[in-house]
Amino acid sequence: MSEPKTPAKAPITIKKYANRRLYNTATSSYVTLDHLSQMVKDGDDFVVFDAKSGEDITRSVLTQIIVEEESKGGQNLLPISFLRQLIGFYGDSLGGLVPRYLDYSMEAFSRNEQQMRDYMRNALEGMFPFNPFEEMSKQNMAFVESAMKMFTPFYQAHGADGGQPRADELQARLDALQKQIDHLSKK
Repeated sequence: MSEPKTPAKAPITIKKYANRRLYNTATSSYVTLDHLSQMVKDGDDFVVFDAKSGEDITRSVLTQIIVEEESKGGQNLLPISFLRQLIGFYGDSLGGLVPRYLDYSMEAFSRNEQQMRDYMRNALEGMFPFNPFEEMSKQNMAFVESAMKMFTPFYQAHGADGGQPRADELQARLDALQKQIDHLSKK
């Protein structure tokens, strides 16, 4: 028997004005990207509309939050290799599959994240669970490897059999992308 579902709460409306200010209509106050970042972390759903045109700009504002978080210099969640691969899928015939795949992957990671948090809480009671962490790590790696095989046609040639791609060429590409990211984040 399933429990009755509670109706979803309507997302908070944020309006972005021409002067780049963000206005939270629920609290009748101006907010910053840091406020919106905290709302995401708190699980508060919101949508952002351009105040003049009425266009939904939620995606670009969330992307802007990610760029600012990545440029703060503390924790970088997006590896350069991931960014390169993601850019490579724009305009590709498989590009339409990427959003659904990433959604599924993040949901799976979130489920494992909660398990890891639970294990850590139990570890404080005196038993440190090496085996559950190791098992989740193996599952995550297997999941990533299967995704790489599906989305990267040359994965077999460079990854699965232990073959070594040209390290100098890869390093040069990584350096070039890092310069581009640094240049874009300064704008």
